[in-house]
Amino acid sequence: MRDVYVVKHAIATSLGNSVEATWQRLLKGHSALDAIHHFHADRLTSRKACCIPDWLPAARENRVCALTRGVIDQITPVPPGTGVVWAGIKGNAEYIEADQNIEMPYLPEHYLQWVAERLGIGPTGFAINAACASSTVGLAVGAQKIARGEYGSLLVCAADVVTRFAFSGFSALKAFTPTVCRPFDKARDGMCLGDGAVAILLADAATARKHKLDRLAHLSGWGISNDANHITGPSRDGAGLVMAIETAMGMAGLHPHDTQAFCAHGTGTLFNDSMELAAIEAVFGDRRFPVFSIKGAVGHTLGAAGGIDAAICAHALAHKLIPPTVGLQTPESKAAGRVSHQAQAFDGRNILTSNSGFGGVNAALVLHAVPI
Repeated sequence: MRDVYVVKHAIATSLGNSVEATWQRLLKGHSALDAIHHFHADRLTSRKACCIPDWLPAARENRVCALTRGVIDQITPVPPGTGVVWAGIKGNAEYIEADQNIEMPYLPEHYLQWVAERLGIGPTGFAINAACASSTVGLAVGAQKIARGEYGSLLVCAADVVTRFAFSGFSALKAFTPTVCRPFDKARDGMCLGDGAVAILLADAATARKHKLDRLAHLSGWGISNDANHITGPSRDGAGLVMAIETAMGMAGLHPHDTQAFCAHGTGTLFNDSMELAAIEAVFGDRRFPVFSIKGAVGHTLGAAGGIDAAICAHALAHKLIPPTVGLQTPESKAAGRVSHQAQAFDGRNILTSNSGFGGVNAALVLHAVPI
């Protein structure tokens, strides 16, 4: 089995159009949650989201394409023969309710092919739709294929935007916070959505050397599971997430006491955060170590969420800092001593990250710092 490395990464969020720009505002505790202006939300349970401001796509370019273009242009060129994994999940949903009399923007039939054409490579690869764990699953499956020698490099790419279509669905579930998103807080009362995109280039060591690519992090373990509990609700005991985490740690050669930080899904809803804390206690017992979520700052970016989390984890390893959990005020008992509203100095060499989604899907990754 070949070692797999993150060799390039780019993100766009409501806090910034790059990893560094997002990171700097995240460290300062900023949240992008604000009023929605691009559709009417008057009859819905919330009127706020973490939207990218000053949104000006090119003529006849839809917002998913514009966001995706912004991140893949940051990581070009890619090695010849690179495969593409597309992990966005809502695609052209914003045009479902569009006035059919207006001129529609360009809507790709297959985003995977659109990305490949923009990069000038053959449309080899696959699409992943695993709800809100899609780009985490994409990274796991991509890493597996590189480890087996099926590819030398793979680009995992995802983008999702706040649309009335998606917003209405979460509103119907009464999942939105009427105030601010507070992951793992004792008084948390719901989530918020956000615009986001990610592009992460994975490669084996030989490909990285040949193309002079920096090894930003070692993707040393991954695991995927499904708890088959409910179409939208997670298993309350976290059994599915436990399985994914233990699989990822086992592949990375880690025991529970070796894992040094955890980037959680942390949506700020009552059921998700309770499930994650139950899973953490099932795996790690009462051990206190850094746990964080970025969704109070950038919102839930759906299919892009896991990839954005992974990019932030690689940045955290490089900068030896754990970012704050924005929105947190009073952590609930199982989060106390783990989750903080302040950035934390970090001298660890690995970070576990996981995401969960509708239908009971769970996915986990372990990222290791690369020795200098």
